[in-house]
Amino acid sequence: MDPRTPSDLETTGTLSLQGQAVPAAEGEQAGEAAPSWVAEARGQLTVPGKYLAFEDSGRQQVVPVQREWTRIGRSLAADVRFDDATVSRRHALIVHQADGTRVLDDRSLNGVYVNGRRVEWSPLKDGDQIVVGRHTLFFLDTATVGQPVAAAPAAVAE
Repeated sequence: MDPRTPSDLETTGTLSLQGQAVPAAEGEQAGEAAPSWVAEARGQLTVPGKYLAFEDSGRQQVVPVQREWTRIGRSLAADVRFDDATVSRRHALIVHQADGTRVLDDRSLNGVYVNGRRVEWSPLKDGDQIVVGRHTLFFLDTATVGQPVAAAPAAVAE
């Protein structure tokens, strides 16, 4: 390589992938159920609300989405930070407002995927899978945690 010509990595901050495609690991394909640890984390939540559950460096984490904006990225200013070259400094935003919660792509290089589909923005519902770089986050909406479940009406005898 000519030493005067910068590589793709130096000019764009991305890593080029070459060779044959590697099939996604079990549980990472779009439409598949969340890993069992997500259900366990959901069961341990005692405060109703909206959360992001993800794995980073082998640790499972659950972060509440409480503010109007939650930043996801590689930047030190990000609320959810991934130190990974596949994640842009300002990758995505989770916007929480009275009319709902949605994810916005914050001009990232590798895009934001919700349930396997690349999106510029998308409303989020409980259980949605958000992919940022090589990291998968799960949106949990536990608005009914801690609230009694109404009994089903009894069948009327005729």
